[in-house]
Amino acid sequence: MKILDGSELAGYIKERQLKQVRALRQSWRVIPRLAIVRTGDNPVIDTYVRLKKIYGQDIAVEVDVYQPTGTELLNQINLLNNDENVHGIIVQLPLEDTEMTEPAVNTVAPEKDVDGLGEKPDFVPATAMAIDWLLAGYNVELKNKKIAIIGKGRLVGAPLAELWRSSGFDVTVYGKQTTDELKAAINTADVIVTATGVPSLITSDMIRQKAVVVDAGTAAEHGKIVGDLAVDVRERQDLTITPIKGGVGPLTVTALFDNVIRSARRVADIKGQQDI
Repeated sequence: MKILDGSELAGYIKERQLKQVRALRQSWRVIPRLAIVRTGDNPVIDTYVRLKKIYGQDIAVEVDVYQPTGTELLNQINLLNNDENVHGIIVQLPLEDTEMTEPAVNTVAPEKDVDGLGEKPDFVPATAMAIDWLLAGYNVELKNKKIAIIGKGRLVGAPLAELWRSSGFDVTVYGKQTTDELKAAINTADVIVTATGVPSLITSDMIRQKAVVVDAGTAAEHGKIVGDLAVDVRERQDLTITPIKGGVGPLTVTALFDNVIRSARRVADIKGQQDI
């Protein structure tokens, strides 16, 4: 079994990001800044926000948190859209009023939509980018391979399929097929990425020998966060596979901040052109 360790890769990328941010600050006087907009009180969201703030501190990116009332949510996002010192905006989900999710993520300006959740973002969503990085980092060749993506969500399945198809890869996306239909569909795939949030959906008998398997699904079961893979999948020794913890997750935060740095770099480039 070969483990796809996202934590190890994230460490290397983090060092590169710190150098990039230092250059932006010192050479261009551009201070990369991420705005996190959230609503309500949710301890899980508290954890996610805290992790992002710590990561930002580690690479010298400013992270500001805004907690508007429901009626002020869209106005707050528009204020941040118009603030030239803010380079990235994320709407931390879930919102207290889930009906506001679509209006909120679509209010974020495309050039600041570093989560890639709006209708026409300038950036690839972080989880999809993280999976692409993970496989590239471990030299997993996707050319001339049969790729199956299970799950059509806006965070993973849809953007990852678009990213890989644009590179000319053979990608098929599957939704809510029955177990038998899914087994028949994916048991010839060389690479499987699953992101459905359905615990134990993917079993060992669905996966061909020596396949590459990325579990990006998350769901709560008996008080624990679990993925899409059944226990018997991890008993196999022939697979290249993400670990239970530390696979895609660590790289997702890293990818998010990469988008913030890219957005700040655009501002620096504009400044450079103005100074010529």
